[in-house]
Amino acid sequence: MSNQLLSQLISKLDDRSAIIGIVGMGYVGLPLALRYSEAGYHVIGFDIDAEKVDKMNAGQSHIEHIDSAIVAQAVSAGFRATDDIAEINSVDAVILCVPTPLNRYREPDLSFVTDTTDSLIVHLHPGQVVSLESTTYPGTTEEQLLPRLESTGLKVGESIFLVYSPEREDPGNPDFGTRSIPKVCGGHTAACLEAGLALYRQAIDQMVPVSSTKVAEMTKLLENIHRAVNIGLVNEMKIVADGMGINIHEVIDAAKTKPFGFTPYYPGPGLGGHCIPIDPFYLTWKAREFDINTRFIELAGEVNTAMPKWVIGKVNDALNAAGKSINGSRVLVLGIAYKKNVDDMRESPSAVLIQLLLQKGADVQYSDPHVPEFPKMREHFYEMQSIDLSADALKKFDLVLLATDHDGFDYDLIRKHAKIIVDTRGRYSMDPAPHIVPA
Repeated sequence: MSNQLLSQLISKLDDRSAIIGIVGMGYVGLPLALRYSEAGYHVIGFDIDAEKVDKMNAGQSHIEHIDSAIVAQAVSAGFRATDDIAEINSVDAVILCVPTPLNRYREPDLSFVTDTTDSLIVHLHPGQVVSLESTTYPGTTEEQLLPRLESTGLKVGESIFLVYSPEREDPGNPDFGTRSIPKVCGGHTAACLEAGLALYRQAIDQMVPVSSTKVAEMTKLLENIHRAVNIGLVNEMKIVADGMGINIHEVIDAAKTKPFGFTPYYPGPGLGGHCIPIDPFYLTWKAREFDINTRFIELAGEVNTAMPKWVIGKVNDALNAAGKSINGSRVLVLGIAYKKNVDDMRESPSAVLIQLLLQKGADVQYSDPHVPEFPKMREHFYEMQSIDLSADALKKFDLVLLATDHDGFDYDLIRKHAKIIVDTRGRYSMDPAPHIVPA
């Protein structure tokens, strides 16, 4: 029976008659849903946010870098969104794209994964494939999803199939999209892997099968910890270079001319996004179970976490040099998204910078063409709206803090009319003007 169920599932996935259910319509789930729709599948998107569901069904995008026309096209091709988890019963594949943040103690918070799984397992049936895409520690799929699925009486690898395939989305990246980014996939059993490969291969150009869900989970962590460690290194190099009066951006530009053995990473005011600030803590937490200390990874995390306070120190020094204190000064934060040219605020260091400035008594406002209103976040929320940049507006502030270097900013205007610029992104790295302070 198991071979027959697997064969039927693979056949439906291969001829694209299968119905794909994607749970979580955020920065990962929505692009994936649109890609499956483009590939000719019938897709149902699940989300608990009724407002988001209504927007998608009306053909509107709730994510800035995703054009509403693409959503409308998917809707016309049969895509629809729902907040009714019972409709999981009607799909052939369930892909989980839900958040995996940290709690207040910097420990993994799997509540979105476990609560979502608990709500949908009663609607599962034989012959489905379930894939987790959320970033997490090695062992999550086996320890959290496997027993929940089998508690329904279904046998994973025989009557239902379980895989882990980490998302690799990079919001706003013009060079790589859902289809063109190779897809790592690991199954709980060999049959599960077959089902997983069949699930993704019609929508993704290149599949990368691995031997287990744990390998796939660790692969995702390695990718992002690699970046976190190297960003930690260059952030520490920035602090050293600053103390020595050396322009770190000029150093990086020179070093990257070496055609081998060097990959450029760039410093900033701290780490942001849904993966790089989070993933190292997932691994270090799990490693303690095996009595392993991840000192190297944790050190990089300490360096990166400390960057916002270092930046505020530079703000303090710049204001002191002008005969002012942070307390009572008017500070404009330029850019609050976690990286340039997107509206994504997840784990943005700008939120921490604003918090620190407010704690020190500054009068803070921000400007961000991609984030018109400060969103409600798990740890930060401020009643603020983005202000428009103009010569008159810039002149009203004692200091401008460049936190996210969106291409949409008029940097000549800012340079000309800001009294002090504290530049955390190196946008003015080769500008010797005395009112520009590298940070």
